[in-house]
Formats: sequence, structure tokens, C-alpha cells
Amino acid sequence: MNSRHKLYTALSGLVLLGASGYVFADSVLRIGLGSDPDMLDPHLARTYYGRFVFAAMCDRLVDVDEKLQVVPGLATDWKYSDDGKTLTMNLRQGVTFQDGEKFDATAVKYNIERALTLPGSLRKSELSSVASVEVTGPYAVTFHLKNPDAALLSQLTDRAGTMLAPQAAAKDNFAAHPVCSGPYQFESRVQQDRIVLTRFNNYWNKQAYHFDKVIFLPIPDSSVRLANLRAGDLDLTEGISASDVKTVEADAKLALAKVTGLGYMGLTINIANGKANADDPFAKDARVREAFSLSLDRDAINQVAFEGQYTPANQPFSTVSPYHADVPISTRNVEKAKSLLAAAGVKTPVETTMLVANSPEAQQVGQVIQAMAGEAGFNVHLQTTEFATLLDRQQRGDFQVSMSGWSGRPDPDGSIYSFIHSNGNLNDGHYSNPQVDAWLQQARTTSDPATRRALYSKVVAQLQQDMPLVYLYFEPRIFGMSKKLSGFKPYPDGLIRLADMRLAQ
Repeated sequence: MNSRHKLYTALSGLVLLGASGYVFADSVLRIGLGSDPDMLDPHLARTYYGRFVFAAMCDRLVDVDEKLQVVPGLATDWKYSDDGKTLTMNLRQGVTFQDGEKFDATAVKYNIERALTLPGSLRKSELSSVASVEVTGPYAVTFHLKNPDAALLSQLTDRAGTMLAPQAAAKDNFAAHPVCSGPYQFESRVQQDRIVLTRFNNYWNKQAYHFDKVIFLPIPDSSVRLANLRAGDLDLTEGISASDVKTVEADAKLALAKVTGLGYMGLTINIANGKANADDPFAKDARVREAFSLSLDRDAINQVAFEGQYTPANQPFSTVSPYHADVPISTRNVEKAKSLLAAAGVKTPVETTMLVANSPEAQQVGQVIQAMAGEAGFNVHLQTTEFATLLDRQQRGDFQVSMSGWSGRPDPDGSIYSFIHSNGNLNDGHYSNPQVDAWLQQARTTSDPATRRALYSKVVAQLQQDMPLVYLYFEPRIFGMSKKLSGFKPYPDGLIRLADMRLAQ
């Protein structure tokens, strides 16, 4: 057992006898993560793992329930104008940030403006419809929109709607000392080792939270995370691997929770981000990208790497989404892939460098892709790196092909616009198609589901031709936990919500 991840924490605080007869000693909850989060600033962050920390530390204007319906958060109610260009929100009163600052309409205005103007903010495209935010009362704000935006409310359920303490957020080192208004406040961080949060005693809904500390432990190897869970050094972990599901189910001390997720895994291709790719065949010709996609057997990847528990994909919209496009997944066709490469006039083997995260699962998928693509004329070199570093290289354009995923959002816009639109903040490959941009914008400006579904289907069909992102599979969210833990509910968005969770002694 890696001693760095073994925690021996003396139980402290009040011991309560619950109605069930359990003795509760809710002092510390230890949560395993598949990787270390990137910077702890919601406007600059992009990792799935950081979202777990933000969910414990920061409140959002609105949230989603288990059925992905938008529910109140720091906004108690809201209303759109008839023309869809104004969103008015009433805010929760009596809320303070963890540094003592007051939460009010002025704080909301500050946060939205920061997300829109902060250099490097990855929330700009999510909030691009917002023209201005007006304080219309001490606890009332009005969003004035450039155009109707059916996706805006859903964006505000996540990092774009996360509320930071204004005075703290104005400082240059906010990510090192984040301050929000959530149930747990930042205490310390050791990179690649742990993030420690402590109870915020002035939280407006503190009676729903029962831990004095929450400790997040990044452990990339899922087998090591499981070993820590079985040894009692973790209480809960995300990312149980498909091969370990039966092990968890057979352990009398553990429980498994699984939900079909909204997220996908894909291969982002560098088309125009940086100078190094000017002569790259992947960047120059969509036929090369299509050939690479056709060299892959997605069903086989699912069986080999995930024991059939994942779902093959060719788009960003999960099968649980009502916006999943009915576009058949192309079957593997090595001969057609070879003919496409010949038609593109490229010399084989095509030298291909692919970034892969340092988890065993990602490396296994990378090796399967390497073997499959090799049969079609691609010589794939795998570069393994820590996940946050991989994303940083993507953003800087320091990559050719990169395997990275997205945890998914309830509204389809949140899973495609930022990655595919020419001005998308997460469009690391710098793909640009004016027709796709127009369809995506139209889908934002209408609230009619049928119209939006038709537009997104057009986008998905066009992406099969342009192939800027090779979608591989949709990921279930699989959690393992101690049976002493109660109150945990898996949500399709994959986040851990700590309200009403308890840990028996």
C-alpha cells in the first residue's frame, strides 16, 4: 500500500446515535479521485476532478436534481422575458462567503463579469450570450442577453454559475487560496497528494452537512484506489474500473453505485492550434482523420478495456440525452482507411503522436488504438502524462492527437459548443466550420426541443465528415464506497453531492 495515500485520522467531535441505531462519528470523509485537479479557480479550471472539489467548496446559482432538472441554488427562483432576452433571478438571503463577505446581487454581477473578462477564462463561450448583468435589487439580478439562450440556465448549474468571494477573487493568487460560499472551505493542498477542506460553520444550510473535514486524494491507478478503499483508507471513490466491479460487489464491507453518465471520451486532433502542425497530414486533410477513425473498432475497445460496460460513441451526446443523434457508428474498415490515406496522397506509415493520461485504463485504450491504427497505416507513438498536464498541452497546441474526455452537461450545448465552435474556449484543435458555427448558434437561440434536436443532428453528421474529434465511448459513472457511508446518490453528471451523507463508526 502506498503510504502517501494511507490516512490515519483520529475520530473527533460529537458522536451521535442515529434513529437506525448506528453510531455516527462524522469527522472526516476521504474521497479518492482518478487524477489531481488542475487550478482551483472555476473560471480557469477544466478538469472533471476539480468539479468534485468545487461541488464541496462552492455554491452555484442553480443546480440539477437526479433527473437533471434545474433546481434552486443561490438563486431561489428565476424568470425569462417573453422574448427570451432577459433572465431575472431572485437570490437567497443570509448567505456569507467563507471570508465573511456578504453574498448579494453585487457579488453575482462581479462573478459573471469576471468569468467573461478574466484572461484565460474558460467560461467565456459558455456565457457568450450575456451582454450585461444588472443589479436590480439587493438580492435581485437581471441578465441582459444578446440573443435568447436556451443553454444559459444549464451553464449556470456548473462552473459558470459558481460564486466566488469577490475580494478574494480579485487577488492574483486566488487558485492557491480559493474562497467560495459552500459547506466546506479550503484548508490546504499538496499537489498530487491531497486537497483538504474543513467545515464552514457559517454555511446557510450547515445542518445538512455532517463532516468536519473532507479530504480528496488523487490516485491515478484505479487498482490502488480500490486497495485503499478495501483497506479502509478511503470512504468513497469515483472511477471504479469495469474490471473491478465484481470485486466491489463481492466485498461485504463495500457497496457499488453506478449511473449512466453524460460524459464521453474522444481523440482531439490538432488542426490549426500552433505552428508545428502546418505540414501535419492530420491537420491538412480530413480524409486522414476519417481514416484514423475508421481504423478503430469501438466495440472491441469497449470489450477489451471495459468488459462491455461502456457504450461506443460517435458524438458528444450520451445515449441518456434526449439530444442523442440517430447517426450510425461506422464499423471498422481498414481497407477503406488505407484507400483514404492513398487518396490524400500521404506516405505511410503516418507518424502519429498521441497524448494519453497516466491512468492504467487510458494507457490500455491507447495501446489498443495503437495496434488497431497500425494495421491501417498509422505508426502511433504514445506519450503518457499526468492528466492536468495533458490538458495544458492541448490548450497550448503542443499536441498532434490527444485522448481526453468531457464529463458532459445536462443541456447539449454544454457538451459541444465550447469544443467545436470556432470561438469555443475548449476548442483545442482550433477546428472551424462556419456552417457548424451557425447551427450551434441557432440551437442556442431556440428553446424548442425538436428544432434543437434537428440542428444538433446536422452538426453530428457534419462532424463525421470533418472529424475534428474522434469520439470513442460514453462513460458510466461507477462509485465504490464503504457500507458505513449512507446518503450517497449517484447523479448522471457524475458529481458527489455531500448533503445528507453520513459515516457510521
